[in-house]
Amino acid sequence: MRLIIQNNYSECSKWAANYVAYKIKAFRPTAKKPFVLGLATGSSPLGMYEELIQMYKTGKLSFANVVTFNMDEYIGLGPNDAQSYYNYMYQNFFNHIDIPKANIHLLNGLTKDYLKECENYEDTIRRYGKIHLQIGGVGSDGHIAFNEPGSSLSSRTRVKTLTTETIEANSRFFGGDMSKVPTTVLTMGIGTIMDAEEVLIIATGDKKARAIHHAVEGSINHMWPISILQMHQHGIIVCDEPATNELKADTVRYFKDIENQLRPKIK
Repeated sequence: MRLIIQNNYSECSKWAANYVAYKIKAFRPTAKKPFVLGLATGSSPLGMYEELIQMYKTGKLSFANVVTFNMDEYIGLGPNDAQSYYNYMYQNFFNHIDIPKANIHLLNGLTKDYLKECENYEDTIRRYGKIHLQIGGVGSDGHIAFNEPGSSLSSRTRVKTLTTETIEANSRFFGGDMSKVPTTVLTMGIGTIMDAEEVLIIATGDKKARAIHHAVEGSINHMWPISILQMHQHGIIVCDEPATNELKADTVRYFKDIENQLRPKIK
């Protein structure tokens, strides 16, 4: 695991965006061999999306041969709902870059057949071979995508019921009204996420400190889903200083030292 510790959210966003751009360019994608990028919603990746949009607008990056898969969607919300993740992605990213609509894959929150929707999503990912880089965030309780504490660490895309803590956290997107937050979702499973070639998690703020502690120093435990990243061959957590507040000082020094050794080689 790599733990990238930056000073603040802005620096985390820039690091993540630069890494995404680097991976896409290094892959040299074509229409027949696209780069497959897993995406997330919420507040964590917003700064990264802004950076990537700017790269596209200045001619530094193209998404013409990038295929995307989003992690999740609220059940009952569709493209016309302001708080749907479909709308979030178009408003905050897709509308501002050159990605073909056919390359965008989002779970359908209005489906009448949840099982079939989830199976088709898994099948579509498999048809592309794999997700090359999966971007994600983490909840204060350690959930990734909408895999709440207690989720199977081998789970696939499926229906999940949200905890009160997650509903409360997400109510900020619904005017602070918890009653407006859907209680069920379609989400990639932990196993689906772990199948990606690389997984990059963005975590900022002291509210994420406990989750980062369990991710880095704790044991692998389904009550802290983020901890499964310890089993990934290419797992990366990009966090700010406040998110490291519950890590041991020696742990922070270790990861900073590793990155300082790498920095001259990856410029």
